[in-house]
Amino acid sequence: MEKQSCLTKKKLYRISTVPMSLNLLLQGQLKFLNQFYKVVGISDFGKDLNEVQNREGIETRVVGMKREISILKDFISLVKLSLLFRKEKPFIVHTITPKAGLLSMIAAKITGVPIRMHTFTGLIFPSKSGLMQKLLVKMDQLLCCAATNIYPEGEGVKNDLLKYKITKKPLKILANGNVNGIDVSHFNPALFSEEKKDKFRYKLSMCKEDFVFIFIGRLVKDKGINELVSAFSKLKTQNCKLLLVGPKEQDLYPLLPETLHEVETNENIVYVGYQDDVRPYLAIADALVFPSYREGFPNVVIQAGAMGLPSIVTDINGSNEIIIEGKNGKIIPSKDENALLRDMKYFIENPEEVKHMANESRPLIVSRYEQKMVWGALLKEYKRLETEYENRKDHVQTLF
Repeated sequence: MEKQSCLTKKKLYRISTVPMSLNLLLQGQLKFLNQFYKVVGISDFGKDLNEVQNREGIETRVVGMKREISILKDFISLVKLSLLFRKEKPFIVHTITPKAGLLSMIAAKITGVPIRMHTFTGLIFPSKSGLMQKLLVKMDQLLCCAATNIYPEGEGVKNDLLKYKITKKPLKILANGNVNGIDVSHFNPALFSEEKKDKFRYKLSMCKEDFVFIFIGRLVKDKGINELVSAFSKLKTQNCKLLLVGPKEQDLYPLLPETLHEVETNENIVYVGYQDDVRPYLAIADALVFPSYREGFPNVVIQAGAMGLPSIVTDINGSNEIIIEGKNGKIIPSKDENALLRDMKYFIENPEEVKHMANESRPLIVSRYEQKMVWGALLKEYKRLETEYENRKDHVQTLF
């Protein structure tokens, strides 16, 4: 697709509530799109926003937005977004997180932004109940009312939007569902030699004969860590390790005391905390275990697959779209420790089957989630909407 000169580029504003979402979820994508549009990243203040500006080579704007509901603070953010849009006149506003989506879609509609797009990367309300669920449903309905185009990240998200009657507008999944795809040249097991892996294993007090299950993510209740640690403790198998990669967050959804004790005292559980680069850990692992209760479209399952790992995942949105039962992994019911224990035993006791699933994992990810394919599908959608808008405008002008 032909690149645009700086003078002819239309303005594309990509917005998230917190800057980490722009930084992590859209890495590389904004730089790519900046060849065709004048891309501006908008979020709350933070070092992540500076990183986005420097890495992607785009302009950024700071508009304070908070995840929690606050009528006064949300109104102030809405006013600031409206004033910004009125002044700078973006052609496309595209949001990716709930609060940014709600406020930006309303502000964009008020100020007459032609194309207003929101991508649902995950839904909060299905896991809530009572008045809170009703409030969150109403907020997403209002968001969709103000938007011109709605994009669920995957089939599971789409089905929930339909189930809860969030909108009657068409719901379109771009590419195969992930917002950014994956750089398969970066997540590539060929980058790690046997010598390099052996040295890394030694550093973690592991040996080549160990069967290594890996979990990557926040160590919280909703990621299924209580069930995972409990199931692993019951394996009673020699030469088996559980590698936990991610931060402990005990403020929300804290782990059980017995889970924390097991992580601290079980010599076969290796906890390394948060890591900027998870690839070396995936390179020495044999299988990903991801027993999360809910997700939008989990990047870690895609990353593990790209590194040639089969996965054990729960039957939730996203995970059950990336993993095909028996082909590149196993799918179990959510919150089912017995099923988790059963399939972990199966992986240990059936090395040939695990090897077969591992061989299928990377080709499946490359064919469905390769990054440039995902970026191309998004750019094609922008251009389609742009052409439709221009044709409508020309039609109206002809009538008068």
